Amino acid sequence: MTDTVDQNGQGEEQPQEKTAKQLEKEAKKAAKLEKLKAKLDKKSSAPAVQKDKPEKKAKETKESAIYTANTAPGEKKDISGSMPDAYSPQYVEAAWYAWWEKQGFFKPEYGRKSVLEPNPKGKFVMVIPPPNVTGTLHLGHALTNAVEDAITRWHRMNGRTTLWNPGCDHAGIATQVVVEKKVWREEKKTRHDLGREEFIKHVWQWKHEKGGRIYEQMRSLGSSLDWSRERFTMDEVTSRAVTEAFVRLHDAGDIYRANRLVNWSCALKSAISDIEVDKRELPGRTMLSIPGYDKPVEFGVLVHFAYKAEGSGEEVVVATTRVETMLGDVAVAVHPNDERYKHLIGKNLEHPICKRKLPVIADDYVDMNFGTGAVKITPAHDPNDYEIGKRHNLPFITIFDDEGRTLDNCAQFSGKKRFDVRREIVLCLQQLGLYRETKDHAMVVPLCSRSKDVVEPMLKPQWYIRCDKMAEEAIKAVKSGELKIIPEVHEKIWYHWMEGIRDWCISRQLWWGHRIPAYRVTISGQQERDVAMPARRRTRSGRKKRRVRHNKPRPTVINEEERWVSAHSEQEALTKAAAKFNVKAEDITLCRDEDVLDTWFSSGLFPFSIFGWPDNTEDLEAFYPGSLLETGHDILFFWVARMVFFGQRLLGKLPFKEVYLHPMVRDAHGRKMSKSLGNVVDPVDVVRGVTLDQLHAQLLDSNLDPREIEKAKAGQARDYPNGIPECGTDALKFALCAMAQGRDLNLDILRVQGYRFFCNKLWNAARFALLYFPPDTSYEAFSGPLPAGLSAMDQWMLSKVSLAVQKVNGGFRSYDFPAATTHCYNLWLYDLCDVYLEYLKPVFASGTEEEKAAARRTLFTTLQLGLTLLSPFMCYVTEELYQRLPRKDRSCLSICVAPYPTEEETPWRSESLEADVETVLKIVHAIRSTRSEYNLANKQKTTVHLVLADDAQALRGLFSKVQSLANSELSDGQPPAGCSILTVSDKIEVHLVLKGLIDPQKEITKLEKKKETLSQTISKLQQAMAADDYSTKVPAEVQKANSEKLTQSQGELERLNAAMESLKLM
Repeated sequence: MTDTVDQNGQGEEQPQEKTAKQLEKEAKKAAKLEKLKAKLDKKSSAPAVQKDKPEKKAKETKESAIYTANTAPGEKKDISGSMPDAYSPQYVEAAWYAWWEKQGFFKPEYGRKSVLEPNPKGKFVMVIPPPNVTGTLHLGHALTNAVEDAITRWHRMNGRTTLWNPGCDHAGIATQVVVEKKVWREEKKTRHDLGREEFIKHVWQWKHEKGGRIYEQMRSLGSSLDWSRERFTMDEVTSRAVTEAFVRLHDAGDIYRANRLVNWSCALKSAISDIEVDKRELPGRTMLSIPGYDKPVEFGVLVHFAYKAEGSGEEVVVATTRVETMLGDVAVAVHPNDERYKHLIGKNLEHPICKRKLPVIADDYVDMNFGTGAVKITPAHDPNDYEIGKRHNLPFITIFDDEGRTLDNCAQFSGKKRFDVRREIVLCLQQLGLYRETKDHAMVVPLCSRSKDVVEPMLKPQWYIRCDKMAEEAIKAVKSGELKIIPEVHEKIWYHWMEGIRDWCISRQLWWGHRIPAYRVTISGQQERDVAMPARRRTRSGRKKRRVRHNKPRPTVINEEERWVSAHSEQEALTKAAAKFNVKAEDITLCRDEDVLDTWFSSGLFPFSIFGWPDNTEDLEAFYPGSLLETGHDILFFWVARMVFFGQRLLGKLPFKEVYLHPMVRDAHGRKMSKSLGNVVDPVDVVRGVTLDQLHAQLLDSNLDPREIEKAKAGQARDYPNGIPECGTDALKFALCAMAQGRDLNLDILRVQGYRFFCNKLWNAARFALLYFPPDTSYEAFSGPLPAGLSAMDQWMLSKVSLAVQKVNGGFRSYDFPAATTHCYNLWLYDLCDVYLEYLKPVFASGTEEEKAAARRTLFTTLQLGLTLLSPFMCYVTEELYQRLPRKDRSCLSICVAPYPTEEETPWRSESLEADVETVLKIVHAIRSTRSEYNLANKQKTTVHLVLADDAQALRGLFSKVQSLANSELSDGQPPAGCSILTVSDKIEVHLVLKGLIDPQKEITKLEKKKETLSQTISKLQQAMAADDYSTKVPAEVQKANSEKLTQSQGELERLNAAMESLKLM
């Protein structure tokens, strides 16, 4: 621990003399403490008197109901018994999904003879973003499923031929890593010990055993997918499409082979895509734990060292964050206008270790003002240097093998691990007198998301797709409006990616995946072109290759890229090779590429490969192109763009018309979900509930570093001290849709729990409402113009239903899910529960039979349409309640396929009536607030007199309909003296008779205290505002706030005085 030193160099602060005011303050504080101590001493010395306390009754907690009827899987749920007293997710969600699936509700064929049968209402087709077969459901998947299921159900209920197609991705790297770990754990063998064929068998076995878990979780979320069309990206149908696509694109010249820099994972010994690279930002010197190293490795520093000029004593100092790559340096670049180095341009520097000559080259890329203005060039291990190397025709010297060990061109460092070389090379430079200094340097370290190893830029022969022309077509599609990206803000990102696009590296050095259908051709009597690449002298295991030397030169030389043919089979490849090189088949030897295709290649074909392409199947004709692609905005380029590329290039059509991009799920604090933070939540835990101990146990079962488990436990304890309560599927999906807007979704579990309470309110409202329908009666919902005989409140309720229909449909059309969920919520909670059901109580208690009949049909219409509106978001609870409705028309078996309410069928909106009821509800609220202030019990009715302007007289009759909401009775007589007067507006005054219900003197005393406080507030504000410099010295926003507070306080004082005068008259 270091001492704190102040500006004068003193280790401690000197005591300062205290002012009289400070001494007085301290004396008062000491006196108070002494008084408190005496009080506590007195209390502790007094004998304790044991008071007899009445025993508290233990609060009974009712167990959630569980469905116990003997229903076979796939059979319809038995709902003949009474409804449970409260909403129970486990009870409600039981049995429905298996029945839906067996009935075929989720198939596009449902209700029609063929998928090709014309449907005047149109069709809706969407493919699921295929989750990784290794995965389990996380909240990102849950958001995707909630939004996509809502969209799909809405389209299906609108009568369209609807298909939401499921599938799963083989996830090349992720799956191979999982199975390799499993094999090592169980058999202590590597995949190389097993061999390729045997290892692939192990992967398929694992897939069959574990791969279905994520599908089970999707089913539990009520996802209305057509499981009969489920596809796996490695199944026979999609594999055939992958081969066909590769062969077509290769034959057309869109796919080619080249030796370029790639993201190389030394741990996986494979190239990886940009999306599989995590970029970790470091502020400066940081020690990181790297797989394969016992000690942490230093990052976030710039090492400065010198290269000596040939034949002179001059030196050029360069700096690098990866000092080990100096073994691959081939030049030093300077800016052509840099006066410091102009005389050295064209001359050579000496490599102190590899004994190479390094030319000093001039390039505009160099920033003269950064560092020393001289840049070491390593073309085979740095993307920027690679481009400079190409411009200046420099040699490309690879210094690492596939495992990250140095090759035999690295002098005394050959055969060592790259980060061991990092340490040793600094010592070597110090000994040579060339080391200058090491400085902290903020940097980004690229880490492999799978292995956590540092990604190494490596020069590798790989397969690429030309993307420039495809990108041009993709830009045109968006600019013309043929392809719509929602929200529009993502269009800029689309153009940015497309305009700066590079060719796509599609090969991976893995065993699990689609093996590339390309064959290298060797012809007897022809010579191969040698390529001077030190890296080729070692195999992927790091062992040296034997050079094959030919005694005599061959007559013909074939370019390496031209040596490859692609085909559906080896026999076809042989035929194509013989034709291409005009030789006999027996003179040809074929060797199939061992690499596999990037997982995104097969995912890019997904919208049409799943329907049997390249065959012109019935499904392909019916369902391609699709309608919508819905996914997270993070894979706009990696997946969405590539589907657009392949759709346009291979089928001549866009794969979908619209792209809707949902936000990324983060925790309640806005942090990215991370196992180490303990904020990763399994949606099933939200649905079923989980204790804190169970959350901790999940961490132990995860692959989290033991050192991070305690940190994660602390995060869980902080965020979920009582665990996660059981919320149910419907509450989770509704919450996710309600929050689906913007770039990020900060998911607060308490908000999900709030929607679980909403489900309970919904349940109780329906249970109560169903009591109003006599046994053995059935009803039809209103449709079109309303009949005569409906009360104003009946009409109001239906107007609110009409508003909800309009807003919810509008929300779905514009992908505004927060708006759609809000109007569903408002209809049920505020309109039906808070107002209409309360209004109905006196109607069914004392109304006429005609009033009751009208009310029943209005109530039935509200329940049926309200449930149907809500169904896309809450499939289980709405089905459960829908089946219990006394429906006259039973032809619709399930709410899944019930007609969705439309604006044409519900033309009941009356804005004037809604405005009048809104005003009346303000009157009710004013009365209830006043009753609350006086602590009046519900059983104590109050008499109300309304004083209304001439043009507001209609409100009197409307209030009489809902007066029960205010626990009041409307009197038509003149208001007596001594009433509490409530001003609702300039046209409405409420006189509330309180005489006999309250103690006037007691209330006056309470109001006097309030009046005194208010008067002091007003006096202080007036005094402050009267100051001469108030308008110049006080900020404008403070002046505004003070004016508003003064006006509010003065108005409140006037109301207090009026209330006190009224109380004096009682």
